[in-house]
Amino acid sequence: MFFSILILTYKTKNMKLTKNVILLGIGGLFLVLCFWGCGGYNGLVRQDETVKNMWNNVQSTYQRRADLIPNLVNAVRSEATFEQQTLLQTVEARYKNLGGIKVDPSNLTPENIQKFQAAQGELSGALQKLMVVVENYPNLKSNEGFRNLQVQLEGTENRINTARNDFNGAINNYNTRVRSFPMNIFAGMFNFSVKEGFKANEGSENAPVIPENIMGK
Repeated sequence: MFFSILILTYKTKNMKLTKNVILLGIGGLFLVLCFWGCGGYNGLVRQDETVKNMWNNVQSTYQRRADLIPNLVNAVRSEATFEQQTLLQTVEARYKNLGGIKVDPSNLTPENIQKFQAAQGELSGALQKLMVVVENYPNLKSNEGFRNLQVQLEGTENRINTARNDFNGAINNYNTRVRSFPMNIFAGMFNFSVKEGFKANEGSENAPVIPENIMGK
């Protein structure tokens, strides 16, 4: 009888101990998941904000170029021998078209980025053609004000390229984290979806073609 009571007491203590160990294990696992979840969520937020900041830089560099367009058009138009108004009108039209195309950093959908890129690409193409035609006008090329504009535009194009690459780099880091297991499950719970960056403009590998009838002299 005594031994039976002793065995029962021992089993009861073991059951309680086992139960406590299990509860401690579950509690510890819950804490680990909480810390991991908080760290993962905060990491996604930081990378998402980095993407938005890089996008703001992209828009800022494009805006810098847009601010130079009116001065460039006026400088070219001031050259009395410059007869190629078609390209000037094209540049102005593309420039004015940009006014209604703004993309909020919180709404970087593939459609919005594509629309923004298409509009900027049209302006870039028009500017390239204009600068090719300007090569036929030595008086304009020798104008100090115009030369300064050329330098600023070239510098801005470099900044645009850098800003786009930085944006795509931030997108790549963000997408890698969002798609990696098990973060992809956690990201889906909080609506962190894959984003799309810039792609090369269609035909960008080709030099601009200038029709012979607007080549001037």
